[in-house]
Amino acid sequence: MADETAPAATIAPSPEPVIRVLLPDDLKPLRYDLKLTPDLSGFTFAGALTIRLSVLRTTSTAIFHAKELSFSDVSYSVVGQSNASPVLCDEMHVQPKNTTASFLFPTPMEIGTEIDLKIGYAGILNDQMAGFYRSRYKDVRGAEKYMASTQFEALDARRCFPCVDEPSAKAVYGVTLVVPSELQCFSNMPEASSRSLLIRNVPVREVMFMDTPLMSTYLLAFCVGEFDHVQSRTNTGTLVRVYTPPGRSSGGEFSLDCAVRCLELYDDFFGVPYPLPKLDMVAVPEFAMGAMENWGLVTYREVDLLIDPDTAGSAQRQRVCVVVAHELAHQWFGNLVTMAWWDDLWLNEGFASWTETFATHSLFPSWNMWDQFGTQHLASALSLDSLRSSHPIQVPIGRAEEVEEVFDAISYCKGGCVVRIVHAVLGKELFQKGLALYMDRHKYSNTETHQLWACWEEVSGMPIGELMASWTEQMGFPVLKITDENWGEKAVDFTVEQSWFLADGSAVSPEEHRSWTVPILTCTDSGTQEDITWMRDISATITVQLSGPDGWVKLNAGQQVPLRVSPSPKMVEGFVRGISSKHMSTSDRAGVLSDVYALVKAGELSPEVLFKVLSAYRGETEYTVWETIESVLISLDTVASGNPIIVELFRKFAKKIVGELANVVGWDSAPSDGHLTSLLRALMVRLLARFCSSDESVVANARGRFEKFLENAEDVANLPTDSRVSVFKIVLKSGGEKEYEQILSYFDTALDMVEKKHTLNTLGASNDKKLKQRTLDWSISGKVKIQDFFSPMGSVGRSGFMGAEISWAFFQKNLEHIKKMIGKASPSLMDACIVLCCGNFCTNEKADEIESFFKANPMPQSARKISQMIESMRANASFLSKLEASKCSNETFWTSF
Repeated sequence: MADETAPAATIAPSPEPVIRVLLPDDLKPLRYDLKLTPDLSGFTFAGALTIRLSVLRTTSTAIFHAKELSFSDVSYSVVGQSNASPVLCDEMHVQPKNTTASFLFPTPMEIGTEIDLKIGYAGILNDQMAGFYRSRYKDVRGAEKYMASTQFEALDARRCFPCVDEPSAKAVYGVTLVVPSELQCFSNMPEASSRSLLIRNVPVREVMFMDTPLMSTYLLAFCVGEFDHVQSRTNTGTLVRVYTPPGRSSGGEFSLDCAVRCLELYDDFFGVPYPLPKLDMVAVPEFAMGAMENWGLVTYREVDLLIDPDTAGSAQRQRVCVVVAHELAHQWFGNLVTMAWWDDLWLNEGFASWTETFATHSLFPSWNMWDQFGTQHLASALSLDSLRSSHPIQVPIGRAEEVEEVFDAISYCKGGCVVRIVHAVLGKELFQKGLALYMDRHKYSNTETHQLWACWEEVSGMPIGELMASWTEQMGFPVLKITDENWGEKAVDFTVEQSWFLADGSAVSPEEHRSWTVPILTCTDSGTQEDITWMRDISATITVQLSGPDGWVKLNAGQQVPLRVSPSPKMVEGFVRGISSKHMSTSDRAGVLSDVYALVKAGELSPEVLFKVLSAYRGETEYTVWETIESVLISLDTVASGNPIIVELFRKFAKKIVGELANVVGWDSAPSDGHLTSLLRALMVRLLARFCSSDESVVANARGRFEKFLENAEDVANLPTDSRVSVFKIVLKSGGEKEYEQILSYFDTALDMVEKKHTLNTLGASNDKKLKQRTLDWSISGKVKIQDFFSPMGSVGRSGFMGAEISWAFFQKNLEHIKKMIGKASPSLMDACIVLCCGNFCTNEKADEIESFFKANPMPQSARKISQMIESMRANASFLSKLEASKCSNETFWTSF
């Protein structure tokens, strides 16, 4: 470790302190007793709520969060004064803008007392996938029905019941549901009692559930509907169930197995056993996110929980396992210990993102999940965090509504990367010991980031808070540049400088100067070096031992730290040797290409270096390396499409690379194929659809498989699920209206959402302008659920120049209609719509046009996403200029490859 007296990292100045907008703390909720009677035909619900409150200051007013609720009667009584008459509310004020309701009483609530506040009210079972809402589904007979479920994170518990809807306002919840007798219902805790009743001559069941532990409002949940289920128990006796649509219980077996094994793993890993008596996981037909970690009742999109055991591909199995592992990690990180306020959202999501990889790797070691962490989580974090419109991991949040903008790759992916740094620095034993201390010390309470650092510091004696502050308290990340090097026969000395890396390569002013405390890990052809060099200033000198005069050296071994490394020409020569010989590890081979591409785009390296390095990957067969190759090829194709000469030359180059992979992998699976081989084959077919869709042999192969698919969609040997989107695209590109109708009709006949999504993600690939427009019109026709309506938009918007223009025009014309569709739903839906319809250009002119449109039509909830999209466009435009000024526009340049 470097000298501890060295100057610490220079953190960019913080903005002015943000004042949190909170409810008055005169009244502290201790418990909520909530009785709900949903009406699944009228799409309403009746609520009867009793809140036990501790009066911390004498007040005549009780203020709660409430949204889209109507109140009938409100009163309070003092606990312990049973003979006194209830005090009736004589004035109510509802403020829709602030989503609050105020209840004024003629007699004050006195400090030091506890009161029971009773509220009668009604609400809407909305169709916006927020709050207490309804979902459509078809039963086994094909009849359309409805179920009800909840989605309260971040700010929608208030749509279901008046409450203090803030994460630090933990309370106990007693839930009672009154439902039609033929339906099932469940909540966070097991059923305590049930009785049959007649209400207006309709048989119903009144189900009371056991009290919850202390928890935040956003974790309360309940579901009402028809379900089948499968179940098992962990080795400590926790009952685990997966609830599925009727007739599809076999689809829950895989996720059930993953859940049981994850709970057993986490019981040991966190040092605190899972504290609830049961864990339910429910597939919800309409769901805005991927899943939601409600304590003891985790809800999922169907595609992220259910797997057809006969047809599911490797990608879906991995996705389901990862999502289950992520949500169950939240049962500890987020549920048992909860962030005090939304500016520490990363404590929930960043840690769960790291843990999902840890758990999935533990369950399925052959999947190489830590290599995939680098090509997925790390890549996403670096992409977004290289923009000036990014934000710190610990982003100041004033109004709670602002948190919707930071459910992104910074909180999730960069947060996970920061956790990975700590793990690399401390090692497994101290890392786990600190976590166990954190969980035990803060269970059932709320924390801030410094309290996690403190636990790791306590068990390790290392200044974790100081070392990590530069990674969480400021946005961005460094690029390490070699400014001097001295190569000997047995060692090399490097002088390394760090600076803020920006995707477009724009200059950083002195006022913007920042630095990071960087752990530098190195590897050579002899393996990874054990020593870590801490870089705590702008520059550092490191010495790396070599195996010989022709040895290579790579900084950031294993891609453990979210940064870029700008190599010297001699290092690049070594990279080429290490990559082509495969003596360099899988994660480092992927990391080199990712860094080089980003540095070329930023103008730090010449485009010629990129193609020299890219050529070294011929013969590459590792899926995770090909993930990065695929990303680079598609990104280059998108940028080069702005220049007809360069794009034609590049596509010939890309077609050659893809063809070589196809010759090795082939279309047909073999009994010996493992998980990663199956994923690689699917990736290969995706690239064929992108770069070789006009090749006669590719079209013939795809069409042959498509014809057999039409005869038997369950024949996954002919057309694996993982390759269906790609084959559909090839068929659409080479076909016409007939093929379009065939694929569209599959949306109606497919039995599950995984298969339906193949249609949603492909229709826009048709080269027919009218069919592209038809796809867009269909997306907002009401025939596609709002959880998925942006997918057809993306299939058009990302289909090429024509599709980009059509989808952009469509968005402008239909914005008001789209707002009406999803105006009260999660902002993530509008964000997806904006990016997929508007974000497919690479010119400054289009960036200006789109920027002007959103200035004239402001969308505050999507402002950050719009800024990031436009900045990315300008970075691509700048990159195209760099390509045009290089040798890439010269045909002779490409012949050398």
